[in-house]
Amino acid sequence: METQSLLVKQQNSKTIVKSPSLWKQTYLRLKKNKMAMVSLFFLMFMFLLSFIGPYFSPYILDRTDVANMNQPPSASHWLGTDNYGRDILTRLMMAGQISLTIGIAAMFLSILIGSLLGAISGFYRGIVDLVIMRLADILMSIPGLPLLLMMGAILSEWKVPAEYRLYLIMIMLSFVGWPGLARLVRGQILSLKEQPFMQATEVLGLSDRRKIFHHLIPNTVPILLVVATLNVAGSILSESALSYLGLGVVPPTPSWGNMMDAANNFMDFRKRPWLWIPPGTAIFLTVVSINLLGDGLRDALDPKLRR
Repeated sequence: METQSLLVKQQNSKTIVKSPSLWKQTYLRLKKNKMAMVSLFFLMFMFLLSFIGPYFSPYILDRTDVANMNQPPSASHWLGTDNYGRDILTRLMMAGQISLTIGIAAMFLSILIGSLLGAISGFYRGIVDLVIMRLADILMSIPGLPLLLMMGAILSEWKVPAEYRLYLIMIMLSFVGWPGLARLVRGQILSLKEQPFMQATEVLGLSDRRKIFHHLIPNTVPILLVVATLNVAGSILSESALSYLGLGVVPPTPSWGNMMDAANNFMDFRKRPWLWIPPGTAIFLTVVSINLLGDGLRDALDPKLRR
């Protein structure tokens, strides 16, 4: 009996239950959300269509074809042609590449600026906190779209070349987006500073840089991931609105916004729906998918919602 009990104890001692990592747990919870998974697969499809699809198109992006102007969808042109005889499907894929790039780049810049300033503000407090938060309050008190319209009008007045406007629009969108992220990160940092692991860093005598970049900011990644996902959708919508008004990405560079601007008269709107329905549908489905994915990530990462 003693020998059997000893063997049982040894077997039990060798049995180690390994819990899955945070990201694996998040993925498993996200898989249960069918709408979020459908949105994820649709976004993957849009990325493949936008970044790989143009290489399989038989048409050159900006080559005009007067003989095929304003042709409806057909076997040779699946989504029809525009006012210059260009294939709309090819332009739609290239426009998706531009719009998605702008949205993602603006999101990364917003996170970089917002998380850094928010972490510095929450960690040091005092005059540093006062200056950064008052600047954020001033920017947040100005409606985002009118501010973007003013900056877009300035770019048009200065006649900035089309190839440079793309990068300036990314900076403009991140300039509008960082204040909200900074306030969010600041609140998280103020809460994390009171946790036991931060008291341990004080005992160990770690530098402020190590505390901020190795302990505080990494603990804000889950909430930043959710907000960043939703910010991509906002950036795509803002860029599309600017481009539609002629203040964002301008031809010959295609974007979903300026493709819709091509149907800016009643005749095109009524008689040629293939000019504006494909880019409008792409914007709608992409933004809705990003929002649904963001909601799914929030449900999977937020412990309060899980409880």
